[in-house]
Amino acid sequence: MLLQVRPPFPKEADLTTVYDAVVVGSGAAGGMAAHVLTSHGLNVLLLEAGRKLDIESELKSMEWPYDHPRRGEMPRDSHAITRNEYTIRQPPYAQGTEYKHVYSYVQGWNGSDYSKNIVVDEKDHPYTGTKYAWVRARLLGGKTAIWGRLPISYADIAPYYDRVDLYLGVAGHKENLPYLPDSLFQRSTRLNPSEVLLRESLKKMNRVLTPYRAGVTTDGLKHNKYRSKCYGRGACGRRAGGCDIHAAFDSPTGLIYPALDTGHLTLRTNSTAREVTVDPATGKARGVAFVDTETGRHYEAKARAVVVAASTLESARLLLLSKSSAHPNGIGNSSGHVGHNFCEHVMGPSVLGRVKDLVGKPRTLDDGRPGGFYIARYRNLEERHPRFIRGYGFEGGGGTGMIPGRAFSTPGFGADFKKTVRDEAGAFIHMGGFGEVLSRYESSVSIDPTVKDRWGIPVLKFDYAFGDNEKQMALDMAATGREMFEAAGIEVLHADADVLTEGWSIHELGTARMGRDPKTSVLNQFQQSHDVKNLFVVDGSSHVSASCQNPTWTIMALAWRSCDHLADELGKGNL
Repeated sequence: MLLQVRPPFPKEADLTTVYDAVVVGSGAAGGMAAHVLTSHGLNVLLLEAGRKLDIESELKSMEWPYDHPRRGEMPRDSHAITRNEYTIRQPPYAQGTEYKHVYSYVQGWNGSDYSKNIVVDEKDHPYTGTKYAWVRARLLGGKTAIWGRLPISYADIAPYYDRVDLYLGVAGHKENLPYLPDSLFQRSTRLNPSEVLLRESLKKMNRVLTPYRAGVTTDGLKHNKYRSKCYGRGACGRRAGGCDIHAAFDSPTGLIYPALDTGHLTLRTNSTAREVTVDPATGKARGVAFVDTETGRHYEAKARAVVVAASTLESARLLLLSKSSAHPNGIGNSSGHVGHNFCEHVMGPSVLGRVKDLVGKPRTLDDGRPGGFYIARYRNLEERHPRFIRGYGFEGGGGTGMIPGRAFSTPGFGADFKKTVRDEAGAFIHMGGFGEVLSRYESSVSIDPTVKDRWGIPVLKFDYAFGDNEKQMALDMAATGREMFEAAGIEVLHADADVLTEGWSIHELGTARMGRDPKTSVLNQFQQSHDVKNLFVVDGSSHVSASCQNPTWTIMALAWRSCDHLADELGKGNL
């Protein structure tokens, strides 16, 4: 049970104050920056482009579809663009209500009425160039309101992974895999019969199926009064990850509200950053110029340090827009690498199966799980694949949901139809591939010279497409997905080898890569600009590769480490 839904918000930001730091963005990275910096006693201004949304009443995870006026379908007059419109429209828009693939990982982001107020209105936020499915969530907490909750680990930042694990909570099962390191797990979610069947079969193939590793408090958090323990109920998959009881991590309840309680955080929503301003005398960052999205008025917030955490693509846009005599190509861009080296994950190949022995068996309760299962990478570990490098995994699930599996596509009507749907409700299992996209300099975004958004801010232009490595990887996903189901004795009902449009994974990485050489990178190991020592970019922009797991836990671990360094440097007077 929640002890307190939210803290009282502080008074309006005083823009005559020079803050210790101004943070742009309130998602996983921005929320972590606010948490860490305020814990050091620094006075922080947090700017969020979107509004504060009442998530508790927005998501309605306990509502049955028949209690909703449209049964969860997006209204036709909403801002969502259908998949067909997206395919033919120029400039492109994010994916919408039509999604033919079995493994509908992102359907809830923009295809459900439960998330229509979370994603942006595409017509107000255009972009140009090559096709890209850009999903953006402008609200307090950003995409952590609807994220997939799956973390990863690396040994070089292990102490900060431990801090994130203990502070925010992660559920999972230890597998002792060097290529999928374990965390400080809370209680794992349970696999259902179809998933156990597949796990046992994969052991014979030297492959590992593990319960979905989720940023969810299955055992609770004693230090946080704004979050609750997961009680395994509700339609968790309805909106692709959002949690209206806040057992799943989201930035407001996990990071921002505790930071507000310190008295050191000032929050200003509806504030879209348009430029990092520069002190002409020193060349250092002076603050952030922003526009109030409700009034259209322009302001500047000043600070001793600027922390950019607007999400990878929006952060690249902000850096490139921040031109001055000291930084003619955009702030922090003397290397020419800002906007380049963009990478993400490739998705699409999927498989749907039916376990015949489960037809007619008692139902399991699977709606309330934060996820189903994850099959860890098995390619290019010991033996190199002849057609592609790096690797991929699979995410999937089985069991019984609030709406029985395949109910909408089962033929027939009347009593026989109802019996078939009920008998087969828990017999289906599905999974989709999820692979690494290589980082390439030519994979880039830039500022469109003519197109602007609703507030007059120039928009991004994409020059990005999957390469041959991703396409060959996807072919292998399709083949091995079918292979694994057939080996387990699972009847394959549908297999798809199509690659989804770039951007479908919603995992934006790169564009301000970290490295030792200022000539070939934008940031150092602490996500600090090589060019501007009081400028930090702490979201996925700094990543030099995508790996094949979800990046959010790594983003937060790196942000914590970087903001500890920032606070230390401010204290020493080095910034």
